Amino acid sequence: MGWMESIGEAITYIEKNLTEDLTVDDIAKHVCISPFYFQRGFAMLCGFTVAEYIRKRRLSLAGNDLIYSEQKIIDIALKYGYDSPDSFTKAFLRFHNVTPTAVRKEGALVKSFAPLKVKFSLKGGYTMDYKIIDKDAFTVMGLSRTFKYESAAVDVPKLWQEYFNSGKDRVVCGLYGINMDLEMGGNEFSYMIADNYIPTLEVPEGFITRVIPKHTWAVFPCVGPSAKTIQEINEKIFTEWLPNNKNYEIAEGYNIEMYEDPTKYPNGVEDENYYGEIWIPVRKK
Repeated sequence: MGWMESIGEAITYIEKNLTEDLTVDDIAKHVCISPFYFQRGFAMLCGFTVAEYIRKRRLSLAGNDLIYSEQKIIDIALKYGYDSPDSFTKAFLRFHNVTPTAVRKEGALVKSFAPLKVKFSLKGGYTMDYKIIDKDAFTVMGLSRTFKYESAAVDVPKLWQEYFNSGKDRVVCGLYGINMDLEMGGNEFSYMIADNYIPTLEVPEGFITRVIPKHTWAVFPCVGPSAKTIQEINEKIFTEWLPNNKNYEIAEGYNIEMYEDPTKYPNGVEDENYYGEIWIPVRKK
């Protein structure tokens, strides 16, 4: 089954099971893809995480049920996976901007979130530079936080901004942005802003060290304005390079971004020649 076919089958499976317990592991197993690989690829391709898609679809259907059925609000809440009226009301209000009671009693408007439809298009023929290297284990030092995939697109850049604003870059300049999901499943991952660790230096308060294990790495150069280029290359890795690679597959839940010193470039990280890299641990199939 190709990548696009797998996404299409996953969406069909989700739609058939929206009133059942659904996990990323269940869906990934159904389409025979590792949870980590599936979750990253789904988010890159669809624009939101698996969990976010499921939540929006359930709340959309819950709105329909409030309008077109006589089911009690608590029964609708339980039907779509909410264990209390309060948790359902809060989620419903965030999505629809009205409460379930307002919909039922006052005829308030609700939002519709339609199922995804996979359209097949001709892709490929792309040029993507990369190299395969073997690298011994190495130790990094930095600041670590845990994020949910569904809010990472906002939370990770916010962390970097807060990091630089606080002056912590004078301690750890931020050579690496390291995404770690060692279980390769679930809805959370650890993220580090880090440098190579120098053993003779004391680890400052609030910082930690982490050993990155020995791996074979696929290294992808990223040339251009940093945020845009990193995003584009990541998308190609998970939706084109990995699915179509006959020799290598992802080996462990690391995704490392390496950033050159922006002071070397006239326009910093926004410079058209700014250089970074993405490292993905791989193993032969």
